[in-house]
Amino acid sequence: KTQTLSSSSVMLRYLFSDNCCNPLSMGAIKKMIEEEISGIYVLSLMIGKNVIQDTENGFFMDVNDQVSMVCAQLAQDPKLKGGYNAMGFSQGAQFLRAVAQRCPTPPMKTLISVGGQHQGVYGLPRCPGESSELCDMIRKALNSGAYSALVQKHLVQAQYWHDPLNDDLYKKYSLFLADINQERVVNETYKKNLQLLEKFVMVKFLKDTVVDPVDSEWFGFLKTGQAKETETLQESVLYKEDRLGLAAMDKAGKLVFLASDGDHLQFTREWFTANLLPYLR
Repeated sequence: KTQTLSSSSVMLRYLFSDNCCNPLSMGAIKKMIEEEISGIYVLSLMIGKNVIQDTENGFFMDVNDQVSMVCAQLAQDPKLKGGYNAMGFSQGAQFLRAVAQRCPTPPMKTLISVGGQHQGVYGLPRCPGESSELCDMIRKALNSGAYSALVQKHLVQAQYWHDPLNDDLYKKYSLFLADINQERVVNETYKKNLQLLEKFVMVKFLKDTVVDPVDSEWFGFLKTGQAKETETLQESVLYKEDRLGLAAMDKAGKLVFLASDGDHLQFTREWFTANLLPYLR
């Protein structure tokens, strides 16, 4: 890697009620990276003019607008001109993948997805599970409104809500996820740009109680038409038809699948240093 690459890193935040600069979360991770890698430049992205807006926008700002805002921030930062490594935490991971697909300048070299939901979610945070009638009831209620224009435009989590029981609705009305996952048409630019990555690292949390199904963290999901059985990325139509270039990347050794034996975004400094920092050096 070039010197420029080794000294530049970009981070995007957590799933719920977090912001770019929280000293207990993103701020702590930024500090840890700076301590471990001498001279590194770490940009923790802020979506909005202050931390309050940043937190609110994680819930209510159209994801496509967030991606455009990030693309502008990256393009205007002279320290990233030669390229950068990106690390996204939870929903930030799929948002940064959209940046890679839509905005190839400056070049993203490595994308590290920490608990990202690349095929979306069809469950609720810390939901008791598939056997819970309440869980299913709430899920159906969300689904009944998740694909309405109003909810899609103004509720971030609805924009990566993926209902396998209503695949046509998802493909037609999902403003964000269906687009970046090539569900409607194959955008060759998205496919070409994603394949420019040197590495795409995906971390799955084996005891995750937030992401449902957890397979989404490795780009797997529920099989279409039901909500019990899952399939891996390699078993999916997306991969078999190589609609996004992931099969080609896999064959080229660009996809890395890592596992952490904890709940959502729970890891030790030792694990982070041993498993993720090498991709930022």
